[in-house]
Amino acid sequence: MGSSLRAWVVSADMGFGHQRAAHALTHLTDEGVVTAGEHDTNDPEEARFWQRLRWSYEALSRTRSLPLVGHALFGALDSLLKIPPFYPLRDLSHPSPNNFIVDHLVRQGLGRSLLEKLRANPRPLISTFYAPVHVADHAHLDDIYCVICDADLNRVWVASKTEDSHIRYFAPCGRVMRRLRQYGVPDDRIFLTGFTLPRENIGGPDMPVLKSDLLARIGRLDPRGRFSSVYGSTVRDLLGDAPQPQPGARVTVTFAVGGAGAQAEIGAQIAQGLAPGIRAGKFRLVLVAGTHRVVEQAFKQCVLALGLASHLGDGVVIVREDSKQAYFDRFNALMRETDVLWTKPSELSFYTALGIPIVASPPLGSQEDKNLRWLMDKGCALPQYTPTHAAEWLTDRLKDGSLAERALAGFIKNRKLGVYKIEEVLETGTLGRETHPLRR
Repeated sequence: MGSSLRAWVVSADMGFGHQRAAHALTHLTDEGVVTAGEHDTNDPEEARFWQRLRWSYEALSRTRSLPLVGHALFGALDSLLKIPPFYPLRDLSHPSPNNFIVDHLVRQGLGRSLLEKLRANPRPLISTFYAPVHVADHAHLDDIYCVICDADLNRVWVASKTEDSHIRYFAPCGRVMRRLRQYGVPDDRIFLTGFTLPRENIGGPDMPVLKSDLLARIGRLDPRGRFSSVYGSTVRDLLGDAPQPQPGARVTVTFAVGGAGAQAEIGAQIAQGLAPGIRAGKFRLVLVAGTHRVVEQAFKQCVLALGLASHLGDGVVIVREDSKQAYFDRFNALMRETDVLWTKPSELSFYTALGIPIVASPPLGSQEDKNLRWLMDKGCALPQYTPTHAAEWLTDRLKDGSLAERALAGFIKNRKLGVYKIEEVLETGTLGRETHPLRR
């Protein structure tokens, strides 16, 4: 399924989240992912708007660390994207101020360059950001799909007048589906697909790559066999083989900064905390700088200052790529050998479906607050304890098997086949009901 399917896949340069979600759908395109606001596809006025929007996002990610005024500025910016409490259940279909702003910008010509592309070569539009789908909806185009990249969402993602809209949504989890209903989106325009996890990490609808990687990971996360003594038969039923505890196996911890480079200082603290374990061959640390040269240099300086120069390239690996596309590909490959992912609760929260437990650094903004709550409700993440003591508390979690337990919880409870489900919707116009819990 999907080899002949073609669509326009559109994203926005607002950190890594929207572009990471779109990258997994690149195989559906002929031209590659279209990034809204790129100078080569937009007129100067549009490009300036997207530049201002990008600045707002990056400012939101960075202002909290500013001395004295940081928290106040962060709070003011975050209020624009605030997500209301889920309970009590109520009708939230009335448009928000953000909806009126977006509607005004679209009437003023936002997205006209994108519309020219869509009209010149009609095909389904899949966007991982809200503005392009609103542009297409205002123009009364058909086959408009929006990929939601978090476990909850602001009202701005939904059209002001939901009864007149034709936007259909790919929801990554049940909470998003229920929120869309609160915003007035009817059930026939919501497809509960799961997040667009990379196909290379799954291996197909039967998940052979994912299952093999998870089985090996559980062995490393359960060196004393405590998890296996309780859940071994369950793992055998789900993955086709029993986990084999690997005492003495080196555990790979991957720390990833966000698209704006926020929280890089936590990576330095983790390196300090894991340094004894790295020297002893118990831990391997991967510091992911994304596409940020400044963050990469800061990581290198930290590693050298800790006396870990001889471990660079093996016990400590620093990852940076020049382009986001190359970074996403390398990151996906890295996830196959990662045992613990340490990151803020961004779109990477959904990578727990690959059987990778998350250590969640402090959330930045309303969306990440909701993602963290979702992770904790699912039982597939740990809150960040003191990073400089990481070797101690991670070792305790390895001994009691609780990291292995969280790895399995993420695999069982979260949806893994998002890309394949999206292909099914594009091909058939609907999404069949799946009774097997792992094939969701």
